[in-house]
Amino acid sequence: MAKTTPRLHLGLPLDTGRDIPLPREQAHYLLHVLRLSGGDVLRVFNASDGEWLAYLTDVSKKDAAIRLERPTSAVTLPPDIDYLFAPLKHARLDYMIQKATELGARRLRPVITARTIAERVNLERMRANAIEAAEQCNLVFVPEVLDPLPLAKVIAAWTDTRKLIFCDETAGTQNPLDRLRGVSPPAAVLVGPEGGFTDEERALLKAQAFVVPISLGPRILRADTVAIAALAVVQAAIGDWGTGHKT
Repeated sequence: MAKTTPRLHLGLPLDTGRDIPLPREQAHYLLHVLRLSGGDVLRVFNASDGEWLAYLTDVSKKDAAIRLERPTSAVTLPPDIDYLFAPLKHARLDYMIQKATELGARRLRPVITARTIAERVNLERMRANAIEAAEQCNLVFVPEVLDPLPLAKVIAAWTDTRKLIFCDETAGTQNPLDRLRGVSPPAAVLVGPEGGFTDEERALLKAQAFVVPISLGPRILRADTVAIAALAVVQAAIGDWGTGHKT
C-alpha cells in the first residue's frame, strides 16, 4: 500500500525561499506521532496561500522546520453557504463541526437559542476540529468560526441578500428540494438545539422575508444528525453537488 503524504494546516504565510519553524505542538505531532524525520515530504496549506509540497528540515528532539518546495493547489472555497447552529456539548459538537466542514460550510456560526444546552462555547476547540477535518479531507480552505450571538441579534442584523434556510421540524414533509428552487448562494442554514425552537422563535423566523423554512422528513433527528442531513440537502440543491454552485 502506498504511503500517504502527511498533511498539515499552518497559520503562517507560505512562500518559497525560507525555512519555516513549526509550532512546538505540530513538530511533536510530526516527529513523535507520525515518526517523520529530516527530509521526509509533507503537504501544508492555509486559507490564503493554498497547498504546498514541503519537506522537514532542522529536526531536533523537540523542534523542526519545513522548507517549501512548490505550490500544488490554490485555495478552493466552497459555495457561500453559512452553517448556523445551537451549540451542543463536547463530543457531539466536535462531530458536528467536523462534518459541517467536510460538507462545505464556509462559515460556522454558533447561535444561542432559548433551549441551547451548552453553557459555554469553546471557539478554539471548534477551530481545531474544523482544521482537523480540513487536513484529513484534502480541503484547501478552513471555515471561519464566528463568535456566538443570540438568535434575536442574528435576525436583527441579517441582510436580505442572503437567504436563511430554516430547518423547521413543524414544516410537514414537503420535499425540501422543491422549497429550495430559486434559492442560490449566498445562503445560510439554521438548525436548532436538541429541544427544538420555541414557538416564539419559530414565529420570529417565519415572519422574516429572507427565511426559507424546509422540512427534513417525518422523523425527529438529533441535532448533530441534522447538520449532515441539512447541509447535504442544501449542497445538492444549490451548492457544488449540483448545478447551482456560485462562489
